[in-house]
Amino acid sequence: MNKLANLWSAKSVAIIGATERVGAMGRLPIEYLLRHGYQGQIFPVNPKGGTILGITAFTSISEIKKPIDLALIMVPSNSVEAAVSDCASAGIPVVTVMASGFAEADEAGALAQEKLVAIAKNSGMRLVGPNCIGSVGGAAKLTATFSPVFSSDSTALSAGSLALVSQSGALGYGTYSLGLDRDLPIGVVVTTGNEAEVSAMDIATALSEDKEVTGILIYTEGLTEIAQLREIAAKKPTAILKAGRSQAGAEAAASHTGALATGDRVVDAAIKASGAVRVNNVEELLDAGAVFTTGTKLTGKRVAIITTSGGSGILGTDALEACGLELAELEPKTIAALDEFIPSYGNSTNPVDVTAAVISSPELFEKCMSILVNDMNVDAIIAAFCVLVGDDVERIANALGAAGKTRSLPIVVARTGAQSLAPLAAKKLAQFNIPVYPTPERAARALELLRIVSMPIPKYSRKPLVLTTATPNAGASEVELKNLWQSVGVPVPESLVVSKKSEVSAAVIKVGGRAVLKAVIPGLLHKSDAGGVVLDISTEQAPEVFDRLISIAKGGEASVLVERFVPKGVEVLVGITPSPLGRVLTIGVGGVLTEVINDTSLRLLPVSSDDVNAMIDETCLAKLFAGVRGAKAADRAAFIELVLRITDATSGWDDGFELDINPVTVLSDGAWVLDSAYVAANN
Repeated sequence: MNKLANLWSAKSVAIIGATERVGAMGRLPIEYLLRHGYQGQIFPVNPKGGTILGITAFTSISEIKKPIDLALIMVPSNSVEAAVSDCASAGIPVVTVMASGFAEADEAGALAQEKLVAIAKNSGMRLVGPNCIGSVGGAAKLTATFSPVFSSDSTALSAGSLALVSQSGALGYGTYSLGLDRDLPIGVVVTTGNEAEVSAMDIATALSEDKEVTGILIYTEGLTEIAQLREIAAKKPTAILKAGRSQAGAEAAASHTGALATGDRVVDAAIKASGAVRVNNVEELLDAGAVFTTGTKLTGKRVAIITTSGGSGILGTDALEACGLELAELEPKTIAALDEFIPSYGNSTNPVDVTAAVISSPELFEKCMSILVNDMNVDAIIAAFCVLVGDDVERIANALGAAGKTRSLPIVVARTGAQSLAPLAAKKLAQFNIPVYPTPERAARALELLRIVSMPIPKYSRKPLVLTTATPNAGASEVELKNLWQSVGVPVPESLVVSKKSEVSAAVIKVGGRAVLKAVIPGLLHKSDAGGVVLDISTEQAPEVFDRLISIAKGGEASVLVERFVPKGVEVLVGITPSPLGRVLTIGVGGVLTEVINDTSLRLLPVSSDDVNAMIDETCLAKLFAGVRGAKAADRAAFIELVLRITDATSGWDDGFELDINPVTVLSDGAWVLDSAYVAANN
């Protein structure tokens, strides 16, 4: 068993800093453990000894001669180091440090925190916190926390299968309390605070190994362990609320790509690649948890809506489209069977409107659900209601529960109406693992989240198309880069570099008679912005254009690249940039409007052809590649191969570089790199 599982299943708990004083933090965990019926051993530790809440107190950890699974350190910050050392000497596997005043406070606190980590690592003990509010395990009745949530008589521990991990203690338990209001089966809560030694991902890893856990919800303020997240998401449905969507850092980027691949977009890409799902707020985090409790997967997009309200059906239909899902086309036999029961003023096609007739004919809904759930064109069902009162709730809950037993597919409820009209609705539906949402939009979004975590996580085992190349020199020019691309089979137009006006016309003839002329000036990264690129030049025009391009250097070193003119195609940006999470691949609409349009897709490297294909579909490149306004379809396959050759060739380059290939022109037959820029690390 993972040591960290003691945070929610410990059979013995020591409270260092325990006290009898009413209202003191050192008293609250003991109060809660007793109140909620914890059956394990409780060891209060107080230098004065005596008894605390009727339990014998020990003067020190060393005095306890029994195994201790978990220690809560609840002493002032200046006494924490000694307490952690005592726990290490006693062989305690896990400690939770509640005290604040460490790295979150000042430099001295950070140094004190480092000492705690060193003690833990030297002993093999796991250290949670400091500056956290502890943990809860509902099945074990373990309340290893001082959160005021458990001071209320209305708080009942759940042995449910959902787990919540929160870097923020107060927000974590606030979210937990909201989950209780919704009858969500959150059985484990762990707060991680400063994450000096144990991170939220470490906790989630331990939870992913727990067979009783069916879904993991995470709130975090930092995210670096992407490989670890990938392993977690492969085992359990996982939703993450990642705080901090700042665009800070874009200004420091040296390339177009760097300006587009900002921090939060990289986080989005990393989470997407991991198989987890990112949510936007606490409400969505709990919505994800609710749909995870169904124990079902959603690998298709086809959703049936059954409703008592035509308006709810329309809203649900709109919501499905917005969420990337679709209205299922019901089988003819389904429609025929529904026609036998649904009133003429209802609707037997999707969305299925059974009307308010269910009030006077309660068996109507049950019959319709039994028909709908057996339609093989349906991957999931939204049951949308408005006002539910009285016995209606019981009948509908039973009908939905029976449908769920008939066939394993996600069934969710959208109940748009006051909670007070049917206060037990959520609880009754929860008995059948059917989540309830207040609107069709929320229900559709929940299904979208379920579909994301249900999709197989891609594996990267493909054979590289090319071998990695040597890292370019810091001042690598466009010409040098194009020579490199050519060496690995990436198409580049024929070109010549000329330094004399007298040579330029002959060079144009040599590359085919129509050319693109570009200024070659050391340090000039964005040539188009400086007027350093002139398209479709004839031999007659070439001398005048040469002079104009040379003048950009203002007397400095300069030459001109004469390049074969490639006909207009779909212009695409391809870029590789560094990030704290790994190298990022960016593709999107290219050319001079790249940053204006800002239509890009990101992935952490490495990628497969499927990834690049999906990236195309996430942008308007998909439509452009298909051909617009009579244009021929672009060679999508050639572009994908070009991207993979570039990522393979650069895989061994020194870290920290930015690569900007813009544009890649994709024609009906083939793709060509027309411009490249490279910025070395720390350049």
